[in-house]
Amino acid sequence: MRDEQPIEKIMAESNTIAVVGFSSNPQKAGYYVPAYLKRQGYAIYAVNPNVGEGLGGEPAYGTLGEVPTPVDLVLIFQRSENVPPFVDQAIEIGAKAVWMQLGIANEAAAQKAEAAGLDVVQNACMLVEHKNWDRS
Repeated sequence: MRDEQPIEKIMAESNTIAVVGFSSNPQKAGYYVPAYLKRQGYAIYAVNPNVGEGLGGEPAYGTLGEVPTPVDLVLIFQRSENVPPFVDQAIEIGAKAVWMQLGIANEAAAQKAEAAGLDVVQNACMLVEHKNWDRS
């Protein structure tokens, strides 16, 4: 399955990333993965109605629809069974891709996203994949 996932395409073509399930706890992947990605030059938008602010004091948003700029990638830190509504929102806002972090997969949601024309990655850590990414 890994070879079929458009990991390199997503990393090369994404500039703006909305992080669903962003965490304010630096010990959690929902914080340190987006922090790493921001250091790599991606624009990061925190999406979590329970967090007051995102990275660097930037605002956090309650839903994907509240993010004030077009989003290339929706990076999901949610339990697998909670993924479908976020895929629906990703489709609604015109995102180009959905990435479900390591340990997260929802085949029905992935198929719905692909049917709507989005690239999909499941069960992969974007930090790990980015570090292994060959940009040549």
